[in-house]
Amino acid sequence: MDETVPARVREYADQAVTYVRRALGLTLEYDSNTLPLLDHYLRTIDPGLGAGQPATIQLVITTSGAYFGEVVRRRLGGRWEMAAEDKDWRVVLPTGLNFSPAGFVAAAIAQADLDDLDSEFDAPPRMRPYVQQALERMGEVSVEDYYSLCGRLDTLEHVHEVLVAVAAQMMGAAVDDEIPDLASDEPSGPVN
Repeated sequence: MDETVPARVREYADQAVTYVRRALGLTLEYDSNTLPLLDHYLRTIDPGLGAGQPATIQLVITTSGAYFGEVVRRRLGGRWEMAAEDKDWRVVLPTGLNFSPAGFVAAAIAQADLDDLDSEFDAPPRMRPYVQQALERMGEVSVEDYYSLCGRLDTLEHVHEVLVAVAAQMMGAAVDDEIPDLASDEPSGPVN
């Protein structure tokens, strides 16, 4: 058991495993291979459920967000940043790239970005232009793939790798007292 994972996250993530097993008869294994099961489970959730049963939809978002955040953290490293509200939890990767797992889950259920939950990537200000560049260079995907947790993991992995390379170039340049040539194009600005 990883002691760096807050107890509430572990509890909620384990609840997600239980909910998916009950609904689909299959077990999530905290890896990317079973993440499509969670995506399938989330597609069975009626986005309109929030209007009639807000506590139920919030529980699905919170538990599934904890599970997804743990899959990403275990795969890419990083840590949880916790706020008082469950929806304000973030996973911060070693590169500083960070996101709200609950926001990603809510967007996956709605198949849209939501005004009241953060479903965007963020990074330290110095790295935002490179995140924007990496995202702009990625190919077009369907709405379902864009909002799927599998798609979000693929994007996180790609952007994380880009930031690792940028950081390595910056560190090498600092050692050599040179200004790094980080990309063929200049960064275009902050991530929106």
